[in-house]
Amino acid sequence: MALAVSFPFLSAPAQAQGRKIPLVRDAETEELLRDYALPIFKAAGIASSKPDIILVNDKSYNAFVPDSGRMFINVGVLMESDTPNEVIGVIAHETGHIAGRHLVQLRSAAANAAIMSVIGMLLGAGAIAAGATSGSGGISQGGMAAAAGGAAVGQRSFLAYRRGQEAAADKAALRYLKATGQSARGMLTTFRRFADEQMFSAKFVDPYAISHPMARDRYRSMETAAKQSPYFNKKDPASLQFRHDMVKAKLFAFTSHPNAVARAYPRSDTSLPAQYARAIAAMKTRRRDAIRDVDALIRQLPNNPYLYELKGQVLLEGGNPKAAVAPFRKAVSLRPNEGLLLIWLGYALVGSNNPSVLPEAERILRKGIQQDPNSRIGFSQLAIAQARQGKQADADLSTAKGLMVAGDFGAAKRYAARAQKKLKRGTPAWLQADDIVSYKPPNLGKR
Repeated sequence: MALAVSFPFLSAPAQAQGRKIPLVRDAETEELLRDYALPIFKAAGIASSKPDIILVNDKSYNAFVPDSGRMFINVGVLMESDTPNEVIGVIAHETGHIAGRHLVQLRSAAANAAIMSVIGMLLGAGAIAAGATSGSGGISQGGMAAAAGGAAVGQRSFLAYRRGQEAAADKAALRYLKATGQSARGMLTTFRRFADEQMFSAKFVDPYAISHPMARDRYRSMETAAKQSPYFNKKDPASLQFRHDMVKAKLFAFTSHPNAVARAYPRSDTSLPAQYARAIAAMKTRRRDAIRDVDALIRQLPNNPYLYELKGQVLLEGGNPKAAVAPFRKAVSLRPNEGLLLIWLGYALVGSNNPSVLPEAERILRKGIQQDPNSRIGFSQLAIAQARQGKQADADLSTAKGLMVAGDFGAAKRYAARAQKKLKRGTPAWLQADDIVSYKPPNLGKR
């Protein structure tokens, strides 16, 4: 597990619509979300493109898609959802946006709205000028109203388009759920939550000045169709519910104070998710107790790779990377192609300060990065392993790649240029360095 609050170097900022987003990396949660999403992606016809599902370190109940290749889901969605079906409903809705190419269409609608606003402003400016020439204050005031009205018309047109897209995504989600033999009950639960939150403020809200349909209206429009599905009363498999409960407990424990964990998962609760949450809470204050608690969980779930990952993290954070190698090896043996687990193992090997394991660490980190190319810590640990073996040019190039992932393009270019001087011209490594040196970051402030 690697949440920003506990292990900041495995979390990274991302850009979406020009804003930095605090991300969370956790192999267990990401695997669960992939398993939730794959049937939906297949039903929507986008499985081949494999959109990335990215966790956001935000406890609010929200998800969004900035483009066709990425879906951002707040940890709050998992923490607030009681069943897998609720999260699957959220994924199905966001998949409707991707499959419907709503983001591409939205840019066109935004451009059209801007044009309408500009026309309104021009008409208003013309009236203001006419009023100034004739000395008529009434005409000038009318021009100002026209200018404001033009902007409002453009904005409302755009928001109406957004509402239409949301309704289309809702209908698409219902189709995907039916096609995959899953209930839409979770979607209704989500919309009922939103409707209850809006209930007290709805009479003060202009429904034409918001980008989503009113939650109660969405609930009513979906309820009949959802209940007509032959799968409406179908429940999630017990094994999937268990995984959901474990991840929910894990996220809560990593993002909450130990006292809050003790209240939510008291000692009287002997369930495995409760034991998981308490073990994670213990690692923040009582590492010896955390090891004992994790070992107790491992005895009950000996084939769960993420328990060994947690044990390795407790040891690594506790300053004992050498002891962390064994549990990370076990985790990798159970999930040999999981990039984050490979990177954890490589990290522990590098931290063990044993020169004889550096070639193995380099090999494992390369494999981990191949599976997970967006891990800055993977690149930084690879650079350390390479530098300690005297491969300084390779180390500089790995550092440059890690800085690119972090968005520090200036520093990345400097390290890449330094690597280029030591690399043979025309080799794959030299060309990779050249790509970084030549890279021109997009200007997010311009269209």
